[in-house]
Amino acid sequence: MEAQISEKGKPLEEAPNPVRGEKRFLEGLSPSMRAVEAVIVELAQSKVPVLLLAEAGAGKRTIARRIHETSGWKAEEFRIIGCAGLTPERLGSSNGKALFNPGTVFLEEIGDLSSACQLKLLDLLPQVEGNRKQPVHTRLICGSARDLEVEVRSGRFREDLYYRINGVCLRLPPLRQRREDIPLLVNFFLTEYAQDFRRPMPVLSAQTQRLFHDYAWPGNIRELEDAAKAIVVLGDESVAMGGLRAMLTKSGYSSSGEQVSLKQAARAASREAEKELILRVLTRTRWNRRRAALELQISYKALLYKLKQIGYGEYETS
Repeated sequence: MEAQISEKGKPLEEAPNPVRGEKRFLEGLSPSMRAVEAVIVELAQSKVPVLLLAEAGAGKRTIARRIHETSGWKAEEFRIIGCAGLTPERLGSSNGKALFNPGTVFLEEIGDLSSACQLKLLDLLPQVEGNRKQPVHTRLICGSARDLEVEVRSGRFREDLYYRINGVCLRLPPLRQRREDIPLLVNFFLTEYAQDFRRPMPVLSAQTQRLFHDYAWPGNIRELEDAAKAIVVLGDESVAMGGLRAMLTKSGYSSSGEQVSLKQAARAASREAEKELILRVLTRTRWNRRRAALELQISYKALLYKLKQIGYGEYETS
C-alpha cells in the first residue's frame, strides 16, 4: 500500500519513492494533451473536487500535482494517500487528519477503497468541504484506473460518494493516443537516468525510435520509463529493446512497418487529419462540444459519433 507523501519532503508515513516521470509535468505536443492542459488552467481557478480517470501508468499523479502547482494552494503541501489496502481505522486516524490540512490531497486509486472505507470517507468529506462558517482549506483530487460509473452500476462503489468527488471529471488519454509526445518523454527519461547513473546520454537508432512509436504501451508512461531506464543501465540498446521487440511481434506489429496499399494509407491520413482538427477545435472551445460542432459545421450528433470513432466518446470535463 502506498502511504502519504509530503511534497515538502517530510514523509507522513513510510512510502515508496514516487515514479520519476511524475515529479515533473511536461507540456505535451499532442492535441489530446493540449486539451487536458486547457482544462487544468480552468481547474486551477476553482475549488471544485476533481476526478481523474485513466489507465494505470498514464500520469494521474502527475496531472494531480500539476493542478495543485497552478492553483492558489501551490504554496501549501501536496499530499498523496494511496487507497489500496486502506482500512477504516487508518483512514480515520492519520490519513483522515491529513485530509483537513491546508493544501491538496490526492486520493490515489479511489476505486480500490473497500465499502467500509467508502462510508468512512463519506463521513469525513463534510469537514474537508467546509461550510459557510468554515472556509475550505483543502483541495480534493481523486484518481482511478477503474471506470467509476461502471463500478457504481455494479454496486461496488457508492453512488453518493461518486457524486461528491466528481465535481469535474477529467479523462486522461493513454500513451497510445498521444504518440506525438513519445519522443519528448523518451528524451526526458534518458536524460534523467543518464545523470543518475553517470552514463553517457544514449543516442537511439532510427529502428528503436520507430519501435517506441509503434508499440501500444499497455503500461503507458510507466512502461516507457522502464524501457528508457533499461537502455541507460544496460548500455546496450539492442539487448534492452529485445523484450519490447518481442512484444511488438506478438501483438501483430512490425518494427519495419506493415506494407499497406496507397488507398489504406490515404484513408489513415484522412482519419488522422480529421482527428487532429476535431481535437484542436475542442481545445479552443474548452471542450464545449456544441460550440465545437458549430465551428466544424457538423451536427452535434455527428460530432459525438466522430468522437466515439476516434476513442474520445467518454472524454469529458464535467
